[in-house]
Order: sequence, then C-alpha cells, then structure tokens
Amino acid sequence: MSTPTAGPELGAFLRAHRALLKPEDVGLPATSRRRTPGLRREEVASLSGVSIAWYTWLEQGRVTASRQVLESVGRVLRLDDAEVRHALRLAGYYEPEAASARAPLNGSLQPVLDSWLTSPAVLLDRNFDLVAWNAAWSAVWGEPSAVPADRRNLMWFVAADDHLRGVLRDTDWEPLAMSVFQHFRAQAGANLADERVAELYRRLAADAPELSHWWSCHSVGELTTRVVTVTPVHSEPIKVSLSSMRPVDDPASLILLFTPASQEDSARVSALVSRPLRSVGATRKAG
Repeated sequence: MSTPTAGPELGAFLRAHRALLKPEDVGLPATSRRRTPGLRREEVASLSGVSIAWYTWLEQGRVTASRQVLESVGRVLRLDDAEVRHALRLAGYYEPEAASARAPLNGSLQPVLDSWLTSPAVLLDRNFDLVAWNAAWSAVWGEPSAVPADRRNLMWFVAADDHLRGVLRDTDWEPLAMSVFQHFRAQAGANLADERVAELYRRLAADAPELSHWWSCHSVGELTTRVVTVTPVHSEPIKVSLSSMRPVDDPASLILLFTPASQEDSARVSALVSRPLRSVGATRKAG
C-alpha cells in the first residue's frame, strides 16, 4: 500500500492550478481588488471543506492529505482525471512499482513489436527511455541506436532531435511534444530524487534550452490517440494514427504504435522498411 507524504511538488502543482481559476469559475462573485491572479487560498479551503491554515500548510508541503481530501481539492480546482491522478501520485498514492521488482520486457516484447511490419512501434520504460523498437520505427523515425544511450529517451527525441522534428509535420510537432511531456509529468512528475529523471532534465536543459518553460510547467495529461503526418527522406507524406498500450506484466511501461491510416500509407512505410537502413546519427544533436 502507498503511504501519503508531504512535499513541495504537490504544493507547487496546486498553486499553479489555483492561479488559473477566477472566482466566477467556482460560483463566487468577481471582485476587482485582487493582488494576485486566481483564487485565494481561503476560497479553495472553504470550498474544499478544510481550514485555511491546513490548506496553507498543504501548499507549503507541511502536512499530508487523505485521498478523499485531495479529490475534494481537485474538484474545486477543476482538475481533470489525469491531473487528479498526478496530484495523488505527488501525495504518495498510486506510486509506481520499483523498476527492479520486474524483469525487463524488451526481450519478451520484441517479437510483438516486430510483428507490426508497417506500423512503427516502440517500448518505453517508466522514464520514457526507448528499450525496444521495430524496423518500421527505425525506417520512419530514425534508428534510435544512432543516439547515445543517455539521450535515447522519447522526451529528448521530441524536444531536441533534429531528425524527428524534420520528419514530423510542423503543425503536428508541438501538440505531440507537449502531450509527451504532460504524460511524463503525470507518470514520473518532477521527482528529481530519481537519478534518471534528474539526468533527463539536465540533458533537456543542455540540448533544448529554448524549451525550458515546458519542463518547468505543471500541466499533466495523457498521450491520447491522434493522427499525425510524417515525411521521411525519400518518401511522400505518410499519415499514421498514434495509439498507446501498457503491458500487463509492467503497467509502468508503455508501447507506442503508429498505424498507417490507409493502404497507401502502409505501402509507403513498407517501401521505407525494405530499403537499406541509413545512419542518421550525423543529423542528430548529441551534445
């Protein structure tokens, strides 16, 4: 069972969402005399059924909260399901299992990925590191092994990889990249006590400093189904539909599957897969 904890990450998350709301959003009369944007702490406390002192301590990371109280605060702050789950994780609930508790899945799932002949597929671990992929993934997105292992991470690819950004249509890149970051925050949060998470943020800060406001944001979400357009080298545009699934053997892992939207799109991926693999390492920033 998970144990509730107190910490600054939850307080920062709640403050960020409190600042997004106006009094009229929660049925309170609007007033002109407000020194800071958003709801006041006493308003959130009153609507959540807790004292102002206790809620202040909650935002300061000085007290723990029950699941029921956090869900009540979440309703007041208009958090969606993903955001409520994120708040619960920050408070010590829904803690992911330790990675060492399970055997690696890349060996057992590689045949599954390989069975999708024309659908790029990849297996991500709990930190979004790429641990297995198929030939279609390499043909469309580029060969992951051309990138140093410490940067072989989905967040790094969408933020700092020139090859991936060159393949993906401009209008699709930012929504997809933001969803990747929001999903990562929902799963791993800003848990800098985790050595790999801290390393990822350092790599991102070094290789994509222009996007630093992305990983300092507190928004969370899910990597939901969507259609994107990719144009690999020597190919016409290809439409693929993104879907994701979690292996039962390790729910903290994630499989991403990009299914061609039509037979024509499938044929174009097949043509790419049948070509000799070209190294794209020279086109990628390695820091």
